[in-house]
Amino acid sequence: MFRPPFAVAALSAAILAVSAVAAEAHARLVRSDPAADAVVAAPRTISLTFSDRVAPAFSGFDLVNAGGDRIAVRTQVSEDGKTVSGAPARALAPGAYTINWRIAASDGHRMTGSVAFTVR
Repeated sequence: MFRPPFAVAALSAAILAVSAVAAEAHARLVRSDPAADAVVAAPRTISLTFSDRVAPAFSGFDLVNAGGDRIAVRTQVSEDGKTVSGAPARALAPGAYTINWRIAASDGHRMTGSVAFTVR
């Protein structure tokens, strides 16, 4: 079957455009509370908001102090599926903390990252 060159080029361009959109569809962190590098009073809750829905079974975060000690936090995902939040089990003492997050986006792609903040 003969296809004119412009039809093949148009089909190739369409496939590339769809592939590029799919590749950029991964969720990304759009907001954290506390914000990255913020100096804050001890937060009662911590929240991370993503650009796309996350899979609750594969999404959460750990909170670690400057000494590497993990602070217990039970996380949950919001009804809209875009925010992971949790409350530290105890009040945070002054010092540096890191939120180490992990998510699985709705497209199945798993991602990790971290957000640092300081309690005054």
